[in-house]
Amino acid sequence: MPLTATEIRNAKPGDKPRKLFDGGGLYLEVAPSGGKWWRLKYRYHGKERRLSLGVYPDVSLKTARTRRDQARELLAESVDPGEHRKALRAAQAQSDANSFEVIAREWYARNLPTWTEGHAKRILRRLERDIFPWIGNRPIAEITAPQLLGAVQRIERRGALETAHRALSNCGQVFRYAIATARAERDPSTDLRGALPPVKPTHFAAVTEPAQIGPLLRALDSYEGTLIVRSALRLAPLVFVRPGELRKAEWRDIDLDDATWRYRVTKTDTEHLVPLATQAVAILRELEPLTGRGRYVFPSARSSERPMSDNAVLAAMRRMGISKEEMSGHGFRAMARTVLDEVLGFRPDYIEHQLAHAVRAPYGRAYNRTAHLKERRKMMQAWADYLERLARSDNDNVVPLIRKSA
Repeated sequence: MPLTATEIRNAKPGDKPRKLFDGGGLYLEVAPSGGKWWRLKYRYHGKERRLSLGVYPDVSLKTARTRRDQARELLAESVDPGEHRKALRAAQAQSDANSFEVIAREWYARNLPTWTEGHAKRILRRLERDIFPWIGNRPIAEITAPQLLGAVQRIERRGALETAHRALSNCGQVFRYAIATARAERDPSTDLRGALPPVKPTHFAAVTEPAQIGPLLRALDSYEGTLIVRSALRLAPLVFVRPGELRKAEWRDIDLDDATWRYRVTKTDTEHLVPLATQAVAILRELEPLTGRGRYVFPSARSSERPMSDNAVLAAMRRMGISKEEMSGHGFRAMARTVLDEVLGFRPDYIEHQLAHAVRAPYGRAYNRTAHLKERRKMMQAWADYLERLARSDNDNVVPLIRKSA
């Protein structure tokens, strides 16, 4: 007779496993420990086999019977339900191994050595917060363009359009890595070109008028904080490198006798050389007795093993009353680019080389850290001299001593 829910609930364990049969090969096995397992006995190609259908009470009598009937349907199609289950599990395991998140983390690990720490953290945080919760567990080969768009549009809806574009770009890199490793056939991110609104360009606040540069330089020179931060503030306009490059400057890359600073630009992965004007060398020589024995020119206040924080220079400017609408860390680059060209009249390609931008020649991209080095040394000294005259003069119309022809 078929089992009842009451019989199953009241079934007591014995000294040996007990079998309570329901019909159609389904039975409940009651272990001496009290555990109750649903099992199916069936024959396939003349051999008796058994299949576990779950544990009572997690699997009810009704559910066990449904699973039995499904197994018998497979048998009717000459399919072994046990082997069928193994195949499903193997397929699921392969699907899990090829999920977007698994492959994205693999792509991340392979590229990690080439990224800066901050860049790597931002990519991983972007993926973990905005992408993995929505498509991370999906097989990467099955993700469609609408599914990917849905994930990045969530970012857009919270007002982070630039982050949405960056997340979409990262996803495209993951898909292309999956294609290269034979786990996907196409990149659906290519179908989403134009699907997100374009990001309106934003410009870093910068002082570019000579009449305003003098007061700014005098304010920086009057900073009353630590020598490390004061030196960084004074050096920033002279070298006009990216803020991260300045704060991570290492003594091993600086030759004060040769008046040069050589380092690798992480953004473009190129070697770069900064000729140091006499004013820049003087700032560094003043700082050298304090930090010269360590790794970083501008170490953190908390640990000499780390560079100063991202906000050290910005926070100093804000304390001096220089607002974010007036000047930013990147603003020194815009200042130099504008004034070197429009006031001092230096050739744009000299300026672009010194900014570590890729300069295109007739035969293609031709960036070289030593390109126009002699001319750039003259330019950097002329720039430092001009800034010094602006800082010392109350006159808004300081005329450069040397004006270079374009």
